[in-house]
Amino acid sequence: MNEQATPRRISVFDTTLRDGEQAPGNAMTPDQKLELALLIAGLGVDTIEAGFPASSPSDFEATRLISKELAGTRFATFSRTARRDVELAVEAGGVDNHQVQMVATGSQIHLTHKRGITRHAAVREVVDTVRFAASLGVTDIAVGIEDASRGEDDLLRALTESAVDAGATCVILADTTGCHTPEEFGALIGKIRRWAPPPIKVSTHCHNDFGLATANTLAGLAAGADEVQVALGGIGERAGNTSLEEIAAVLAYKSEILGLTTGIRLDTMYPAYQRLREIIRLEEPRNKPIFGKYVFGTAAGIHQQGMLSDPSTYEYVEPARFGRERSLLIGRHSGRTVLRHLLEQLSVTVDEAELDELYRVHIAERAQGDCEDLSVVRDRLARDLGARTAGEALTTVGAGR
Repeated sequence: MNEQATPRRISVFDTTLRDGEQAPGNAMTPDQKLELALLIAGLGVDTIEAGFPASSPSDFEATRLISKELAGTRFATFSRTARRDVELAVEAGGVDNHQVQMVATGSQIHLTHKRGITRHAAVREVVDTVRFAASLGVTDIAVGIEDASRGEDDLLRALTESAVDAGATCVILADTTGCHTPEEFGALIGKIRRWAPPPIKVSTHCHNDFGLATANTLAGLAAGADEVQVALGGIGERAGNTSLEEIAAVLAYKSEILGLTTGIRLDTMYPAYQRLREIIRLEEPRNKPIFGKYVFGTAAGIHQQGMLSDPSTYEYVEPARFGRERSLLIGRHSGRTVLRHLLEQLSVTVDEAELDELYRVHIAERAQGDCEDLSVVRDRLARDLGARTAGEALTTVGAGR
């Protein structure tokens, strides 16, 4: 890439409140959805999917609330390719600032075993529903092709071109089962991009069954997609969706290399995720990228030795950039370097024999299996070192907190 080129701005579509909520245990009330919608809007996303109004009174009400309160950020609704679904979506959210998204059937396996309809019928219902939405005054109409990753070219092309001819402004390609590799998904997006050239928007919707949702999404962007559908924390059906924070981080750090950028404010994502976790009672993951409990922490002595000298030795992704803090923890894999660091904080000097004994007691033969924060071990060290230094050390520690 030419370093002087301006990165291409990618649109971010958040599906936390719709696809994210569909997963078991993730149900939210309309008021909770409104609260999260406002938080997610503050992250800088371009579109927030409010829900599936025809599916339940709760989703209808959530859409109504969000449509009235959301300012400056577009909202979207999910519908089947059925007039009544679109009618309810418009009844709940109106037509202003509203993307009506309808789902098309994109594979033979879904046509046969889920819908029981022909390819011709699948195309016909898309055309009819898109035209109906336009007749209601909707100007932003998206057609999401479900299971597109297992669809055959003739069906995908017919759905895409018919939808665009009928008035669709966006085509979404869903790797519904998470079965694609980046090479496969990039090729799929490339074909759709040829069949639906700009100004039609092409969007990605990737699931994480192989752990490839982020990689597939990036491949889709490289192949010409304009938008990514993501969820905060990657929540969603089965293994979840592409994670908002992962895509935002990659495009922030690799913007020049990839030639892509977003409007996401990195330092606001973690508080929004924490609130999401509270609402849906989601357990805190230990090692999830960006949001994991210990993703910016280490208990390994070799790593700690480098990080105490310069954090960049083992820290490429910077915690402060995401509103987080790095942490050094004491565990059985810690070494003498971190002990020396704590002793310096306590203004205590010991010889090598004493250091070896402290290492044995506090690290090598730890009774506790889990890691502990440095401050906990520092206080224990101060006590164990005895009257010689404890009083002065504890005073110093207390003053520094």
